[in-house]
This record gives sequence, structure tokens and C-alpha cells, in this order.
Amino acid sequence: MLPLYLDANATEPLHPAARGAALAAMDLPGNPSSVHAAGRAARRVLETAREAIARRFGAAPAEVVLTAGGTEANALAVRGLGAGRRVLAGATEHPAVLAAAPGAERLPVLPDGTLDPGALAAALAAGPPALVCLMAANNETGVLHPLAEAAALCRAAGALLHVDGVQAAGRVPLSLAALGADSLALSGHKMGGPKGAGALLLRPGLDLPPMVAGGGQERGRRGGTEPLPAIAGMGAAAAEADPAGAARLAALRDAIEAACVAGGATVAGAGAPRLPNTTCLVLPGVPAETQVIALDLAGVQVSAGAACSSGRVGRSHVLEAMGLGEHAGCAIRVSLPWNAPADAAGRFVAAWSAMRARLARRAA
Repeated sequence: MLPLYLDANATEPLHPAARGAALAAMDLPGNPSSVHAAGRAARRVLETAREAIARRFGAAPAEVVLTAGGTEANALAVRGLGAGRRVLAGATEHPAVLAAAPGAERLPVLPDGTLDPGALAAALAAGPPALVCLMAANNETGVLHPLAEAAALCRAAGALLHVDGVQAAGRVPLSLAALGADSLALSGHKMGGPKGAGALLLRPGLDLPPMVAGGGQERGRRGGTEPLPAIAGMGAAAAEADPAGAARLAALRDAIEAACVAGGATVAGAGAPRLPNTTCLVLPGVPAETQVIALDLAGVQVSAGAACSSGRVGRSHVLEAMGLGEHAGCAIRVSLPWNAPADAAGRFVAAWSAMRARLARRAA
């Protein structure tokens, strides 16, 4: 039996349409910045992808800055929009955002992992205009922040709002215009596109200096030749991304949670609105690394925390911010991909239950 891949929040499996678009773009010899026929053909592919991304996520094509990934998109927004401003960041933000603003003031979250709106209001009132950085959905727990409320507080205080939409894109409705945010970061491979492409969407009329200067690409906001195959694939993935499939994944997730809670696990963020494909299972007293390895040996692939931490497994800053204390190092993330098989819940529960039984026998 093939391994069961349940680590979509690290990377979604490639959509067939995205693969086809990327392969077709690989055959184009031209540089999108060249003015001859080959360059114009490449430019058409680039702009088609830009338009698909803009259409799916509520922005004008001219305000879509194509990047090499979500990390770059977040850094471009945080460093550009945050210049000369206080930066406020949620305590559970992704390391890509926290690293881009090492001096950011941390905004606490409630025990369910959602932003504390009162804390945001107090922080905004305590100083000069700020840049507020919030993720639409947490990568470890799937918890969705109350972005509409946060956006209203930011507007009232004259603050800018940057949203890291990497995990939410394609899984729940997501629109720059509907959010009322000033910028929105996206990643191609988190929505079923190839690795190596991302985008930063900007509110109309808002601009920022380039983080990487070069030949004036992306209207001077991001230098360097665009990674055309990855961007073409991202555009196709954006067109394919359909939150309407959430109910099927949510049913699988709920079945996993019910069985594991009955077996002694708890679910981090269980009381909050969450992504339909994500659960964070805490098994007290059992290190996350032990669980990940045991499940991998059983043919089930999950993760512990963010996959972007260079393979490190340790205590999760997300779960610590939620007040889990010593249990913050005992959680695994199960994230169902768009093509999760119908028997995914049953196969996971069987492997998890067998692991749990072995650990109980050893402890006896």
C-alpha cells in the first residue's frame, strides 16, 4: 500500500492542471522581459497567471507582485510596509513573518489560538501608526483569526494590515478586497502549484520599495527574471483552488479527531473556527518527534509544527502562546491534501491507535 500523505500544510500535492501549465511554460525559450516574439509569448503566460491569481484572490492584476514564494512575499510586505512604522505581529505568526520583523511587538492570542481583539485595540492605541501582521489561518492548528474585526480596528487607528494568506488560500474563501487588508501573501505550492512561486497582493494605490533591486521587473517592486514555469503552475492552481471541497475534508478531519480524542488525545484550537483540512493532535507525555517517526514507519506521513524549520522538531511557539506549556512539544499536525483518499481517516486512526497501544504497553 502506498504511504498516506497527510502533510498538505507543508506542501499540497501538485494539481494536474498546474503540472500541465508548468511543463508547457518550460518549453518557452523567451524571457518575459524580452520584446521579441519569444519574449512576448512568455509574457503572455506570465500575465495570464497574474490575472488568474488576481481574479481568485480579489485584487487588480497590476497590484499582484510575483515572487519566488510565500516567505519572500511576507518579507517584502513586512519590510516595505513596516518601514518607519511600529510592527505588531500575532504571537502565533509563521517564522517567515517574525523573522522579517525581529523587533515586532507580539500580540497575544486567546487559549483557542485566535487573536485577542482587546489586546490589538490596546496596542494600536498605545503608540504611533503601526503595521499589523496576522495570518489568515495558522499553519500548525488551522485556527482562523477574526480578520474582519482586526481590519476594522486597524482602519480606525490608521494602521496598515498585512495578512499571511499562505495556508488559507484555496481552502477557505480569501479575498484582499473582502478582507479590507492592505496586503496579502500567497504561496503556489500550498495550493497545489509547483514549489518556487508566490505572490504579494497590494491594496490599490499602495506601493512599496523593492527588497531585491534588479532590472525593474514587477513594476520595479521585485527585481529578477520571474520563475515562469512555477508561476504558470501557480496561476493554474489558483484557478483550480475551490473551497467548495472543504466539506469532504472536514468530515475526514472530524472522524480523525473523534477517534483520537477517545484514545486520549486533545485537539489544539478545537473551539475556534479552523481550516477544514487541519487538526493539531496533542498526546500528553509523548514527544512529537516520537509520534512522527512511529507514524512514518507505519506508512503515514504527518508533521510536527512548521515544515519550514529545517527539519527541527521541538516545542511549538504556537502552542506555547496558546498556553499548552509542556504539552507544546507533544503535538502532531495532520493536514489532509486536496486529493486525500476516502479511507484516509480510517488508515490514520488505525496507525495512530497502534502507536498509542505500543506506547501504553511500554509504560506499563
